[in-house]
Amino acid sequence: MWLLVLVVFLLLFLYRWYRQSMILDNITGKYVFITGCDTGFGNLLAKQLDKRGMKVLAACLTEDGAENLKKETSSRLQTIILDVTDSKIVSSAAERVSKIVGNEGLWGLVNNAGCINAFTPNEWQKKEDFVKVINVNLIGMIDVTLHLLPLVRKAQGRIVNVSSALGRLAIVGGAYCMSKYGVEAFSDTLRRELRDFGVKVSIIEPGAFQTTIKQLWENLPTEVKESYGQQYYEQTVKALHALFGTASPKIYKVTNCMEHALTAVYPWTRYSPGWDAKLIYLPVSYLPTVLSDYWLRRFAPKPAHKVASTEQSRAKCG
Repeated sequence: MWLLVLVVFLLLFLYRWYRQSMILDNITGKYVFITGCDTGFGNLLAKQLDKRGMKVLAACLTEDGAENLKKETSSRLQTIILDVTDSKIVSSAAERVSKIVGNEGLWGLVNNAGCINAFTPNEWQKKEDFVKVINVNLIGMIDVTLHLLPLVRKAQGRIVNVSSALGRLAIVGGAYCMSKYGVEAFSDTLRRELRDFGVKVSIIEPGAFQTTIKQLWENLPTEVKESYGQQYYEQTVKALHALFGTASPKIYKVTNCMEHALTAVYPWTRYSPGWDAKLIYLPVSYLPTVLSDYWLRRFAPKPAHKVASTEQSRAKCG
């Protein structure tokens, strides 16, 4: 019996591996538009796809970022200056892309541009901190997608949206997690809507990354600082350093997932590069809420003026 189960499992694994190893043979020369190409994932992906012979349209936030990228790539690659939070600039960029790709359409759209403010309690932040991150990570991504969607439909191409493992498990306050939850929701609805048009939508959910919280702490009102306490701040910094210490410096693991989503015959719906994403964040996200809350709070810093638990309160009353 167990031998039969093992054989079936092995056959399923081999079929799955074979299916995912199938790559399209007509990728060379297709157009791909990538946002956030100044540095990081977008920059590396632009170089990878350029080496594959694809026609990369790399959107950079700065002129310096665009010039540096052009120095390291072929003449096929074209750069476009783009601030995803400015709708007029997005519209202008979409018009330029339309003229470049013509009747061929746009094979790939990679929404990679994003920003992080700080991983801190919600009370430490202001409305502007939330708005900034959501405008870039979610609203800007939606705006770019809506402008370029007709070109992707024309090519029956691919859309790749960069989310995060924290778009599945919100571990801390601030806008980052909620913006990535929004990316997940938008991508899921988009995937279902576009299936009949021959367009495939994939989500990339990488693991840990770096940020800083010192400035936010220093600017907090005295009352808030006293409620949380200096020890809470120090424990938060320590926890984040431990978290970021698990992050792999091999960012090609993320860009390889992006490339697969653009070039595979059968791309995945979701990619989760990074062992922290695979072994911690995603498994915990499937737990019942009471268990995931317990696990996350178990390792979270405790404020100086915390309220007694229900059990402690009852004991005092008794």
